Amino acid sequence: MPTLMTYDAWFRDADSGTGRWELDEIVYRSPTGGLLEVAHDLEALKNRSAAGWMKLWDSRYKRTQWPYGSGVWGKKELVLPNIPDEHVVSLDEGGSNLFWADRFGRELGLKDLWVKQCGVSHTGSFKDLGMTVLVSQVNHLIKSGKQKIMGVACASTGDTSAALAAYCAAAGITSVVLLPRGKISPAQLIQPIANNSLTLALDTDFDGCMRLVQQLTEDNKLYLANSMNSLRVEGQKTVGIEIVQQFDWDVPDWIFIPGGNLGNVSALYKGFEEIQALGIISRIPKIVCCQAESANPLYRAFKTGWKEFHPITAAPTQASAIRIGDPVSRSKAIKALMKHGGSVEQASEQELADAMARADRTGLFNCPHTGVALAALIKFVARGEVKPGERVVVVSTAHGLKFGDPKTAYHTDTLPGVVPRYRNPPVELAADRTAVYDAVMRHVERSVG
Repeated sequence: MPTLMTYDAWFRDADSGTGRWELDEIVYRSPTGGLLEVAHDLEALKNRSAAGWMKLWDSRYKRTQWPYGSGVWGKKELVLPNIPDEHVVSLDEGGSNLFWADRFGRELGLKDLWVKQCGVSHTGSFKDLGMTVLVSQVNHLIKSGKQKIMGVACASTGDTSAALAAYCAAAGITSVVLLPRGKISPAQLIQPIANNSLTLALDTDFDGCMRLVQQLTEDNKLYLANSMNSLRVEGQKTVGIEIVQQFDWDVPDWIFIPGGNLGNVSALYKGFEEIQALGIISRIPKIVCCQAESANPLYRAFKTGWKEFHPITAAPTQASAIRIGDPVSRSKAIKALMKHGGSVEQASEQELADAMARADRTGLFNCPHTGVALAALIKFVARGEVKPGERVVVVSTAHGLKFGDPKTAYHTDTLPGVVPRYRNPPVELAADRTAVYDAVMRHVERSVG
């Protein structure tokens, strides 16, 4: 389905909204050192009515015409409008299940709870949404001869590296990933290895990897793929737009989302602000950024009333993908949260583990990061901040299958410092009919009792 009009997009300073750099330039920060953002010509986009945009985007949603069936590229005009379709690198990202968590919601006293399952994606996390945009732009720069790029590099706590490796493999582009050795799950580690990425396991944490990858990409031979690159945000913002679309363009009251490097928080707000400017929605939902207590610099800043922000050394947490003490995108996140009155909450290891297991009992299969968001929601409900009749969406950022070790440790009561209130260990028995029957009956009686 060809685009009927052409639109413009460019980089500008995210703090001041000034300056202009073309998307075909290799630039990650403004001359003052601030982060960039992608600006769109909203006045030109307003030439199509709100009803027109909704009709167009609905007509493409989950269809097969390249590349518009993707949840990201179906909104190409508001993502990366000028890239040729043949340069797009898509693995059918987006379009993920908006799970009606009816049973878990009723347990919490909520009538309208939903979980946006972004982990039901090609590499098992929401990182695919941003990586399709970044790798497509790199592919465009290489194919068009506009830049001489040898490959793409990122620092990662696991999910970013998986997405980068997969999309680069699909495009035939060299990828390099820097990982903190021993601090990501085995399932996450094998993904870039399987996709033929140069996988460097370093004796540092994520923040150390982030510093190194910035140095590694200074000469522009390698393109930087972390979320400080604002192209990633353009894909990630579509999750909010898609949530609204799945509710027939109605806006939920609350969104709870895990936060690590914090690009996802500002991305959510950016998507909502843009479709509000186009007249598609009239309000922006209340957004809560949810952090693990072991890696909570944004929460600490929030508790000071945003008076100060201090990086920390993140401690071990089950939510390893958000074990980040010095988030690169904090300025964007803080600016957006302050502007819209957003909130930040934290969850202890006990709280996130129990929330994850409790929700799993109702048909979900959550990653620990989703457990952080669910634990934050439970706190908001207990305090009466989230009302029973309000529509709530929890963004699940990754698939639980990528985090089997902490989930297994929980149910076998081997997770340090955690008392597993909802554990369900395997029962080992002899292959004897009476023993099996008795075990089944005891379980059934406990379940119905």
